[in-house]
Amino acid sequence: MSLLRSFKESLKPCSNFSSKSSSFAQSSLLSQDDQLINRRKPPKSSLSQQLQRLEEDFNFTLPQQNPEPLKKAPVEESNDFDDEEEEKEQDILSFGRSQLAQFQLDHTGPFEPLVLSEDGEVPFVQVPAPINCRLLEHQREGVKFLYKLFKNNHGGILGDDMGLGKTIQTIAFLAAVFGKDESGDSSILKENKVGKKGSVLIICPSSVIQNWEIEFSRWSTFNVSVYHGPNRDLILEKLEACDVEVLITSFDTYRIHGSILSEVKWEIVIVDEAHRLKNEKSKLYTACLEIKTLKRIGLTGTVMQNKIMELFNLFDWVAPGSLGTREHFREFYDEPLKHGQRLTAPERFIRIADERKQHLLSVLHKYMLRRTKEETIGHLMMGKEDNVVFCAMSDLQKRVYRRMLQLPDVQCLINKDLPCSCGSPLTQVECCKRIVPDGIIWPYLHRDNPDGCDSCPFCLVLPCLVKLQQISNHLELIKPNPRDEPDKQRKDSEFATAVFGPDIDLMGGQAQSESFMGLSDVKHCGKMRALEKLMTSWALKGDKILLFSYSVRMLDILEKFLIRKGYSFSRLDGSTPTNLRQSLVDDFNSSPSKQVFLISTRAGGLGLNLVSANRVVIFDPNWNPAQDLQAQDRSFRFGQKRHVVVFRLLSAGSLEELVYIRQVYKQQLSNIAVSGKMEKRYFEGVQDCKEFQGELFGICNLFRDLSDKQFTSEIIELHGKQGQEHEQHPNTNQELTEVDTHIVTSKEANVLLSSGSKTRKSSDLETAGTCKPLLEDLGIVYAHRNEDIINYQPGSRGKIEERSFLEDNNPIPQHISSKKRRKFDAVNGKENICSSKDRKKIQYSLLARFKGMDEIEFSKWVLSATTLDREKVLQDYKKRKKIPNG
Repeated sequence: MSLLRSFKESLKPCSNFSSKSSSFAQSSLLSQDDQLINRRKPPKSSLSQQLQRLEEDFNFTLPQQNPEPLKKAPVEESNDFDDEEEEKEQDILSFGRSQLAQFQLDHTGPFEPLVLSEDGEVPFVQVPAPINCRLLEHQREGVKFLYKLFKNNHGGILGDDMGLGKTIQTIAFLAAVFGKDESGDSSILKENKVGKKGSVLIICPSSVIQNWEIEFSRWSTFNVSVYHGPNRDLILEKLEACDVEVLITSFDTYRIHGSILSEVKWEIVIVDEAHRLKNEKSKLYTACLEIKTLKRIGLTGTVMQNKIMELFNLFDWVAPGSLGTREHFREFYDEPLKHGQRLTAPERFIRIADERKQHLLSVLHKYMLRRTKEETIGHLMMGKEDNVVFCAMSDLQKRVYRRMLQLPDVQCLINKDLPCSCGSPLTQVECCKRIVPDGIIWPYLHRDNPDGCDSCPFCLVLPCLVKLQQISNHLELIKPNPRDEPDKQRKDSEFATAVFGPDIDLMGGQAQSESFMGLSDVKHCGKMRALEKLMTSWALKGDKILLFSYSVRMLDILEKFLIRKGYSFSRLDGSTPTNLRQSLVDDFNSSPSKQVFLISTRAGGLGLNLVSANRVVIFDPNWNPAQDLQAQDRSFRFGQKRHVVVFRLLSAGSLEELVYIRQVYKQQLSNIAVSGKMEKRYFEGVQDCKEFQGELFGICNLFRDLSDKQFTSEIIELHGKQGQEHEQHPNTNQELTEVDTHIVTSKEANVLLSSGSKTRKSSDLETAGTCKPLLEDLGIVYAHRNEDIINYQPGSRGKIEERSFLEDNNPIPQHISSKKRRKFDAVNGKENICSSKDRKKIQYSLLARFKGMDEIEFSKWVLSATTLDREKVLQDYKKRKKIPNG
């Protein structure tokens, strides 16, 4: 002890150092964990107060081992030592929050290998202990599934949600198959040198190549090479010399040089983001068909994105012939499932669709493993809420939108099926209106071919849709871009002049504006008006925000808006160098001063982990629902410790409403075909069917004037009730009814905005009187939760162990309605105050206390324990509750 004291004395600073320096030197002797807990108290500024309030709101309450109250130092003794003690006391009071922020599952299981092979099977295959001890339970199941595919000599799909560790599961599986032991030796590599086995090929987006390399280096000792860039020939020589265990290449590289790589005899081929193989006519799909191996593994969180036939293309690549022929799949699965989901489908169609759905699930189950976040790590996360907010366009936007619909180019498409005015029996599109020489867009597209093209006038559809979407987002987007070629600038200038009309002076002319004050003003953009009010309330609470847009020009406008409002932000788009992207992400996650991350949806859709943000705004929707879901998952992934709230901003009465309801249609088909869920029938339209275009499909629907309708609200509320009984959402989040967000459900919004309804109840009138001014002030027409529209509950493929582990003693049957569920609670003497999620959280806390652990320790135990261990704890807990007191 004396030696230790003398050593400490020698480390004391000189007397001319301040006492603060002394305290810093002493704190440097602390361990790393102590330094994390005893962090410096932030300065007392408005930002620090916001962060303190944020910690108080989300503080994680832990059992106190010592109930004795903490003692404060006397106020008179205000010296540096007392300040240090006060900082330590503050850290102790926020102990739960600090631990939650540091929580990482470095070791989630026992340090022992995971045996994959059966007893007596040769060779003996196992996941090395250093890898297995860091896997979560669902990841171990994923590794077993991949090995089963490998052993049966066919391919399959690992279709876990984004953020569940598909990369890690793949590397663990490869480490087992390659016989990697703790020393890094590989038995299969030795066999490679005598030509018995091949290497592994990984095809992935170029943006995640580096991520694959990093994960391989973290988890195992593979000889990894990248076939991408100028050194391809050298890598190919190493591959031929059997010095490469894993070869990583990009989609573009394989599409171009696939003929070279297809000559190699691969042991396993893995395609990351395998939904890129959805189009059987693409060059990438054709190139991948040439791969000479049956062990093809696809990794994707969105197995189906747009059409059911994409499901066939993907599975026909990983397991050829598993779903029959293309025509058989279309007739036996695709058509019945689509027509069975039609709003007015006969009962016979619905019954056949249900039978085919169950049959398809039984087939897919052999080749696919799909889990959601709710099923796997939901108990470790605070949940996500997806709000769709319909913003009123500004008066100027509405006038410009209507002028756009009156242009000759658009009118040609709208009236294409009407009889031709020349008296011909043909339609307009077949006769005089096939070309539009008096239009604005058509002459530019056919400047080298005045007689038109083979697809006229349908070649106008995509350019007109782009212009309508630009008007819906911001009027500045339709002005000419100075970086474009002169011909395109002249065309865009002519178009802007035509649609602005007499309002051109309000927009500062037809030339693109660079005025800071003009671009940052929200008066001519309905979405920015709503965004301004929402962000003001979030900033007061210390929330961190992700703001996504597809348009780089829109990002420029939003950047000026953020600067004007004084928000501290980061930005990432396609021009951001790849080597700087991760540093931007780390800075945003670690810096409390960064409030907003402005991200291009194309550049930031993959590979970003932004769990420090708890608000996600998608400024403009995409036709492909998977793109918006991937943007949401940048924040809602493993490591997120706060409730994530998503806001999708749509311009009410515009094309964006049709974009959204098509997203709903596609997500419903995906849930039916992939997960076997029951979905409400909203729509009369059937995809790729001219007889039933309904309200969804067809050119005429794309260019409808919806400005005088509540289009989405009418479909969801009226058709939803007609197609299937609308069950009330049992877990209405309080945030949607708070004053600071002013968001109401679509049903309430219809009441607010309807006029003269004689059937409105008094409670509805009260709600209307309270919320209508708030909605109008925000510029919001109505809103609803996407969870209320689309079935996000687990499908019919079975329940997971974690869910059964958290069941109540008297579980309520899942098939009964909300009203019966409330009666069930009343009969059993339960107070129906909390939602089902709240009850599970309470039950989880009680089980943790029963085990003598806090909730974080108990979460670790749950993930590492076996099924029998969990069931035993649950049985012991139930028996304990049945034992009478005394």
